[in-house]
Amino acid sequence: MTRTEARELLMQLLFQMEIQNDYSDEIKNKYIDDHFKKDNQLQYALKLSSTVISHLSEIDATLGKSSPKWNTQRMAKVDLAIARLAIGEVLYMEDIPDAVAINEAVDMAKKYSAEDSKKFINGVLGQIVKQKND
Repeated sequence: MTRTEARELLMQLLFQMEIQNDYSDEIKNKYIDDHFKKDNQLQYALKLSSTVISHLSEIDATLGKSSPKWNTQRMAKVDLAIARLAIGEVLYMEDIPDAVAINEAVDMAKKYSAEDSKKFINGVLGQIVKQKND
């Protein structure tokens, strides 16, 4: 599996968790086991999913600061999952270049979300990277 495919599966996990309002290790571990067992992206999937879930409140606060007109409750659930995943990579995964995280998130928005979502995702993530680097 490619890293892009792994990101898409992890975005789907975050989407599912948001819809079910259940961020438990049980849900995460079952999903990871079902989709990444013995895959070359298993360690990446475990690290990123655990990082995003454990830092969810900080990620949402960062997201809220960068999109003051759209709190996380009003965002499309797909956009929220994409943004959370990318912010997790930008803020907590030092081995992932910021530009890669942004490009992958924009590509996912193009594939899975509404037409305007790619602009929203790109803008929010651009602001977060700028703030991180200031």
